[in-house]
Amino acid sequence: MEEKFQPDVIIIGTGLAGLTAAMEITNAGKKVLLLDQETEQNIGGQAFWSFGGLFLVNSPQQRKLGIKDSYELALQDWKGTAGFDREEDYWPGKWAEAYLKFAAYEKYAYVSKLGIKFMFMVGWAERGDGSATGHGNSVPRFHVSWGTGTGVVKPFVDKAYEAEKKGLLQMKFRHRVTDLIIENNKAKGVKGDILENDDKERGAETNRNVISRFEYHASHVIIASGGIGANHELVRKN
Repeated sequence: MEEKFQPDVIIIGTGLAGLTAAMEITNAGKKVLLLDQETEQNIGGQAFWSFGGLFLVNSPQQRKLGIKDSYELALQDWKGTAGFDREEDYWPGKWAEAYLKFAAYEKYAYVSKLGIKFMFMVGWAERGDGSATGHGNSVPRFHVSWGTGTGVVKPFVDKAYEAEKKGLLQMKFRHRVTDLIIENNKAKGVKGDILENDDKERGAETNRNVISRFEYHASHVIIASGGIGANHELVRKN
Protein backbone atom coordinates (compact mmCIF):
# COMPACT_ATOMS: atom_id res chain seq x y z
CA MET A 1 0.00 0.00 0.00
CA GLU A 2 1.32 3.43 -0.89
CA GLU A 3 2.57 5.45 2.08
CA LYS A 4 0.12 8.29 1.51
CA PHE A 5 -2.91 6.00 1.33
CA GLN A 6 -4.30 5.40 4.82
CA PRO A 7 -7.66 3.63 4.60
CA ASP A 8 -10.55 4.42 6.88
CA VAL A 9 -11.92 0.94 6.24
CA ILE A 10 -10.42 -2.38 5.18
CA ILE A 11 -12.81 -4.74 3.36
CA ILE A 12 -11.94 -8.41 2.96
CA GLY A 13 -13.42 -9.74 -0.26
CA THR A 14 -14.08 -8.24 -3.69
CA GLY A 15 -17.34 -10.08 -4.25
CA LEU A 16 -20.69 -8.33 -4.52
CA ALA A 17 -20.94 -7.69 -0.76
CA GLY A 18 -17.46 -6.18 -0.57
CA LEU A 19 -17.97 -4.06 -3.68
CA THR A 20 -21.31 -2.75 -2.40
CA ALA A 21 -19.79 -1.79 0.95
CA ALA A 22 -16.86 -0.13 -0.82
CA MET A 23 -19.21 1.88 -3.02
CA GLU A 24 -21.23 3.18 -0.10
CA ILE A 25 -18.14 4.08 1.94
CA THR A 26 -16.27 5.81 -0.89
CA ASN A 27 -19.47 7.67 -1.82
CA ALA A 28 -19.22 9.17 1.67
CA GLY A 29 -15.69 10.37 0.88
CA LYS A 30 -13.90 7.77 3.00
CA LYS A 31 -10.93 5.70 1.86
CA VAL A 32 -11.18 1.95 1.42
CA LEU A 33 -8.64 -0.84 1.03
CA LEU A 34 -10.15 -3.91 -0.67
CA LEU A 35 -8.29 -7.20 -0.23
CA ASP A 36 -8.89 -10.53 -1.95
CA GLN A 37 -6.96 -13.78 -2.15
CA GLU A 38 -7.99 -14.33 -5.76
CA THR A 39 -6.83 -12.56 -8.92
CA GLU A 40 -8.31 -9.44 -10.46
CA GLN A 41 -9.94 -11.65 -13.11
CA ASN A 42 -12.25 -12.89 -10.34
CA ILE A 43 -13.54 -9.51 -9.17
CA GLY A 44 -17.25 -9.74 -8.44
CA GLY A 45 -16.89 -13.17 -6.85
CA GLN A 46 -19.49 -15.88 -7.15
CA ALA A 47 -22.30 -13.44 -7.94
CA PHE A 48 -20.81 -13.21 -11.45
CA TRP A 49 -21.92 -16.81 -12.07
CA SER A 50 -25.37 -16.43 -10.53
CA PHE A 51 -28.72 -16.23 -12.32
CA GLY A 52 -28.94 -12.61 -11.17
CA GLY A 53 -32.14 -13.02 -9.18
CA LEU A 54 -32.87 -10.27 -6.66
CA PHE A 55 -35.39 -10.41 -3.83
CA LEU A 56 -37.91 -7.57 -4.13
CA VAL A 57 -41.21 -6.90 -2.37
CA ASN A 58 -44.21 -5.17 -4.02
CA SER A 59 -42.25 -4.40 -7.19
CA PRO A 60 -43.66 -2.94 -10.43
CA GLN A 61 -43.21 -6.38 -12.03
CA GLN A 62 -45.23 -8.05 -9.28
CA ARG A 63 -48.00 -5.49 -9.50
CA LYS A 64 -48.16 -5.81 -13.30
CA LEU A 65 -48.61 -9.57 -12.94
CA GLY A 66 -51.28 -9.14 -10.29
CA ILE A 67 -49.10 -10.48 -7.47
CA LYS A 68 -50.17 -8.86 -4.21
CA ASP A 69 -47.20 -8.43 -1.93
CA SER A 70 -46.22 -6.25 1.03
CA TYR A 71 -43.62 -5.79 3.73
CA GLU A 72 -46.00 -7.32 6.25
CA LEU A 73 -46.53 -10.47 4.16
CA ALA A 74 -42.81 -10.82 3.45
CA LEU A 75 -42.05 -10.53 7.17
CA GLN A 76 -44.66 -13.14 7.98
CA ASP A 77 -43.12 -15.47 5.37
CA TRP A 78 -39.64 -14.89 6.77
CA LYS A 79 -40.72 -15.59 10.33
CA GLY A 80 -42.58 -18.67 9.15
CA THR A 81 -39.24 -20.09 8.03
CA ALA A 82 -36.81 -18.61 10.55
CA GLY A 83 -38.93 -18.90 13.65
CA PHE A 84 -36.94 -16.37 15.67
CA ASP A 85 -38.12 -18.07 18.87
CA ARG A 86 -34.84 -18.04 20.81
CA GLU A 87 -33.14 -15.31 22.83
CA GLU A 88 -30.18 -15.31 20.44
CA ASP A 89 -32.53 -14.65 17.52
CA TYR A 90 -33.11 -11.04 18.59
CA TRP A 91 -30.53 -9.43 16.28
CA PRO A 92 -31.14 -11.78 13.33
CA GLY A 93 -34.80 -10.81 13.64
CA LYS A 94 -33.95 -7.12 13.62
CA TRP A 95 -31.73 -7.64 10.56
CA ALA A 96 -34.58 -9.43 8.76
CA GLU A 97 -36.97 -6.57 9.49
CA ALA A 98 -34.47 -3.97 8.24
CA TYR A 99 -33.68 -5.95 5.08
CA LEU A 100 -37.33 -6.53 4.24
CA LYS A 101 -38.07 -2.82 4.65
CA PHE A 102 -35.21 -2.11 2.24
CA ALA A 103 -36.52 -4.73 -0.21
CA ALA A 104 -40.04 -3.27 -0.04
CA TYR A 105 -39.38 0.47 -0.07
CA GLU A 106 -35.87 1.33 -1.31
CA LYS A 107 -34.17 -1.54 -3.12
CA TYR A 108 -35.88 -1.24 -6.51
CA ALA A 109 -34.95 2.44 -6.84
CA TYR A 110 -31.46 1.74 -5.45
CA VAL A 111 -30.55 -0.88 -8.07
CA SER A 112 -32.39 0.91 -10.87
CA LYS A 113 -30.27 4.00 -10.27
CA LEU A 114 -27.22 1.80 -10.84
CA GLY A 115 -28.62 0.73 -14.21
CA ILE A 116 -29.83 -2.73 -13.23
CA LYS A 117 -32.98 -3.69 -15.15
CA PHE A 118 -35.31 -6.65 -14.69
CA MET A 119 -37.10 -9.09 -16.97
CA PHE A 120 -40.89 -8.96 -16.95
CA MET A 121 -41.48 -12.25 -15.14
CA VAL A 122 -41.17 -12.90 -11.42
CA GLY A 123 -40.10 -16.36 -10.33
CA TRP A 124 -39.97 -18.46 -7.21
CA ALA A 125 -37.00 -18.99 -4.94
CA GLU A 126 -37.53 -21.06 -1.80
CA ARG A 127 -41.15 -21.63 -2.71
CA GLY A 128 -43.24 -22.36 0.32
CA ASP A 129 -46.28 -24.50 0.96
CA GLY A 130 -48.64 -21.87 -0.44
CA SER A 131 -49.54 -20.36 2.90
CA ALA A 132 -48.26 -17.21 4.56
CA THR A 133 -47.43 -19.05 7.77
CA GLY A 134 -45.45 -22.01 6.46
CA HIS A 135 -41.91 -22.40 5.16
CA GLY A 136 -40.62 -20.24 2.29
CA ASN A 137 -42.20 -17.51 0.17
CA SER A 138 -45.98 -17.46 -0.26
CA VAL A 139 -45.75 -15.35 -3.45
CA PRO A 140 -43.07 -15.05 -6.19
CA ARG A 141 -40.30 -12.55 -5.31
CA PHE A 142 -37.38 -13.70 -7.49
CA HIS A 143 -36.63 -10.94 -10.01
CA VAL A 144 -34.14 -11.85 -12.73
CA SER A 145 -31.94 -9.01 -13.93
CA TRP A 146 -30.95 -8.45 -17.55
CA GLY A 147 -27.52 -9.98 -18.03
CA THR A 148 -28.13 -12.27 -15.05
CA GLY A 149 -25.21 -12.27 -12.57
CA THR A 150 -22.91 -10.32 -14.87
CA GLY A 151 -25.55 -7.60 -15.15
CA VAL A 152 -25.80 -7.30 -11.38
CA VAL A 153 -22.05 -7.27 -10.77
CA LYS A 154 -20.97 -4.84 -13.52
CA PRO A 155 -22.27 -1.57 -12.00
CA PHE A 156 -20.51 -2.27 -8.70
CA VAL A 157 -17.25 -3.19 -10.43
CA ASP A 158 -17.44 0.01 -12.48
CA LYS A 159 -18.00 2.04 -9.29
CA ALA A 160 -14.94 0.43 -7.71
CA TYR A 161 -12.67 1.43 -10.58
CA GLU A 162 -14.15 4.94 -10.56
CA ALA A 163 -13.38 5.27 -6.85
CA GLU A 164 -9.88 3.94 -7.51
CA LYS A 165 -9.26 6.69 -10.06
CA LYS A 166 -10.41 9.27 -7.52
CA GLY A 167 -7.87 8.00 -5.00
CA LEU A 168 -10.54 6.76 -2.59
CA LEU A 169 -10.03 3.05 -3.17
CA GLN A 170 -7.16 0.63 -3.46
CA MET A 171 -7.65 -2.99 -4.48
CA LYS A 172 -5.02 -5.57 -3.63
CA PHE A 173 -5.52 -9.01 -5.10
CA ARG A 174 -3.65 -12.17 -4.12
CA HIS A 175 -3.79 -10.90 -0.53
CA ARG A 176 -5.14 -13.67 1.71
CA VAL A 177 -6.19 -12.43 5.14
CA THR A 178 -5.37 -14.93 7.90
CA ASP A 179 -5.66 -12.83 11.07
CA LEU A 180 -7.49 -9.84 12.46
CA ILE A 181 -5.55 -7.34 14.56
CA ILE A 182 -7.63 -6.86 17.70
CA GLU A 183 -7.14 -3.92 20.07
CA ASN A 184 -9.49 -3.39 23.02
CA ASN A 185 -11.92 -5.93 21.56
CA LYS A 186 -12.09 -4.06 18.24
CA ALA A 187 -10.70 -5.05 14.85
CA LYS A 188 -8.09 -2.47 13.93
CA GLY A 189 -6.33 -4.18 11.06
CA VAL A 190 -5.49 -7.38 9.24
CA LYS A 191 -2.53 -9.68 8.60
CA GLY A 192 -2.03 -12.28 5.94
CA ASP A 193 -0.19 -13.86 3.05
CA ILE A 194 0.66 -12.41 -0.34
CA LEU A 195 0.18 -15.16 -2.88
CA GLU A 196 2.08 -15.67 -6.11
CA ASN A 197 0.35 -14.14 -9.11
CA ASP A 198 -1.69 -16.39 -11.35
CA ASP A 199 -3.01 -15.73 -14.86
CA LYS A 200 -5.74 -18.38 -14.96
CA GLU A 201 -9.15 -17.35 -16.28
CA ARG A 202 -12.05 -16.46 -14.01
CA GLY A 203 -13.28 -19.38 -11.97
CA ALA A 204 -10.23 -21.58 -12.47
CA GLU A 205 -8.37 -22.82 -9.42
CA THR A 206 -5.36 -20.60 -8.61
CA ASN A 207 -2.16 -21.42 -6.77
CA ARG A 208 -1.66 -20.88 -3.04
CA ASN A 209 2.06 -20.22 -3.14
CA VAL A 210 3.00 -17.71 -0.42
CA ILE A 211 5.66 -15.20 -1.47
CA SER A 212 5.41 -12.64 1.33
CA ARG A 213 3.33 -11.35 4.26
CA PHE A 214 1.37 -8.14 4.82
CA GLU A 215 -0.12 -6.11 7.65
CA TYR A 216 -2.53 -3.18 7.25
CA HIS A 217 -4.31 -1.00 9.78
CA ALA A 218 -7.61 0.93 9.69
CA SER A 219 -10.28 2.20 12.04
CA HIS A 220 -12.80 -0.36 10.75
CA VAL A 221 -12.66 -3.82 9.19
CA ILE A 222 -15.47 -5.48 7.20
CA ILE A 223 -15.39 -9.22 6.47
CA ALA A 224 -17.18 -9.82 3.17
CA SER A 225 -15.46 -13.06 2.22
CA GLY A 226 -18.29 -15.56 2.63
CA GLY A 227 -19.19 -16.82 -0.79
CA ILE A 228 -21.68 -19.64 -1.31
CA GLY A 229 -20.80 -22.72 0.72
CA ALA A 230 -17.38 -21.31 1.61
CA ASN A 231 -15.33 -22.28 4.62
CA HIS A 232 -15.31 -19.35 7.00
CA GLU A 233 -11.87 -20.08 8.43
CA LEU A 234 -11.18 -16.46 9.39
CA VAL A 235 -14.52 -16.05 11.16
CA ARG A 236 -14.17 -19.33 13.05
CA LYS A 237 -10.58 -18.59 14.01
CA ASN A 238 -11.40 -15.22 15.49
